[in-house]
Amino acid sequence: MKITTIGIDLAKIVFQIHGIDERGKVAVRKQLKRAEMSSYFANLEPCLIGMEACGSAHYWARKLGEFGHTVKLMAPQFVKPYVKTNKNDMADAEAICEAVSRPNMRFVPIKNIEQQAILSVHRARQGFVKARTAQANQIRGLLAEFGIVIPQGIHKIFQSLD
Repeated sequence: MKITTIGIDLAKIVFQIHGIDERGKVAVRKQLKRAEMSSYFANLEPCLIGMEACGSAHYWARKLGEFGHTVKLMAPQFVKPYVKTNKNDMADAEAICEAVSRPNMRFVPIKNIEQQAILSVHRARQGFVKARTAQANQIRGLLAEFGIVIPQGIHKIFQSLD
């Protein structure tokens, strides 16, 4: 029994995997802890692996790709129609396994480390800009309570300080 396709539902601690053989029969349903993932897939013959594009998906895609597996990431909204029962980790892994084998499925490109690093910088900066804007709006609101009205825009606050 050769596993040809695996769907992985990623989580923080315990990952659920669902694998099928070449006839489409269930070959494996298993929970793996984070520490067991690398050794399990390193000892598995190369196969097609599907995952939802979520937190840590790009890391695992790169890691499992190093073992010779073909890894494909999908947006969660494209996997959702394949969930057959109530939402749980096992049902999600099965749905991912089903979705990755569909010929018309759209996949998310796997980001390399450099791409993820620059995106992290942009996200952090975006968070700082959002916090600064919120603080500026709070200051404008508080000053308005004292009759001091400052027009919108971060630079208008600095101009009003003069």
